Amino acid sequence: MNWLTRLIPSIGSNRDSESSKSKVPDGLWNNCPACEAILYQPELEKSLFVCPKCDHHLRIGARTRMSIFFDGGSFQELATKITTKDILKFKDTKSYSQRIKEAVSSTGEEEAIVIGKGKLEGAEIVVAAFEFRYMGGSMGGAVGTKFVQGVDAAIKHKAPLICFSTSGGARMQESMVSLMQMAKTSAALEKLKEAKLPYISVMIDPIYGGVSASIAMLGDINIAEPKALVGFAGRRVIEQTVRVDLPEDFQKSEFLLEHGAIDMIVHRRDLRAKVSSILSKLYPTQ
Repeated sequence: MNWLTRLIPSIGSNRDSESSKSKVPDGLWNNCPACEAILYQPELEKSLFVCPKCDHHLRIGARTRMSIFFDGGSFQELATKITTKDILKFKDTKSYSQRIKEAVSSTGEEEAIVIGKGKLEGAEIVVAAFEFRYMGGSMGGAVGTKFVQGVDAAIKHKAPLICFSTSGGARMQESMVSLMQMAKTSAALEKLKEAKLPYISVMIDPIYGGVSASIAMLGDINIAEPKALVGFAGRRVIEQTVRVDLPEDFQKSEFLLEHGAIDMIVHRRDLRAKVSSILSKLYPTQ
């Protein structure tokens, strides 16, 4: 039972639900997962998907993030037509091939990352954005390859690279192939550093595992959104392993900032201006 049926129990009946469908367009209302406030979707979009009641940053897809970050009309997708191959023929409750098909069907994306080139306040940049709805934003061979091509594009165009990371970590269905992407992407970022181009990492709730241990934490500047969960292993895994009770705010971005693990926390509405300001100092030739 969701919040709407709890609020109006009769809406659960077939008769009432059919009549309500004809009156209320799909997708017109949303609810905040933090405070459960009922939110009008057009107003939520205007607020960049931040709850106006409690300031909770709702999760958004990679393309939505690109659309609100780039200057309007400047987005150009890169590193396309790179798809995953099930070389290990992995199977758990489903085959890996089936999981890939379902992820593509539900998200419309070819993989768990989108790479794009465009402008931020008139300056050319390259952006990588993880899509969490695609198998939890997990990083396999195709994700690593797309990210490296994004780095190569940044070097080619002499443009800074910004990465929005949200992921559950390395993709277990690809075994060592997925773990190898940590080294591959880190080596690519070293090439970016040698080219004297800035790399800004923006960590989005949630970001864990192999992605947090590589791409996400290697920025010249590491930024996180408010209350984003950032870590390697999950809270319960750590508590059960070390047998201690962790602080209530453990792994939240505010905790990480206090302990020096990240450089700053930036509200979504301020992110364009803040990143643009940072780049003007790190790469003033733009």
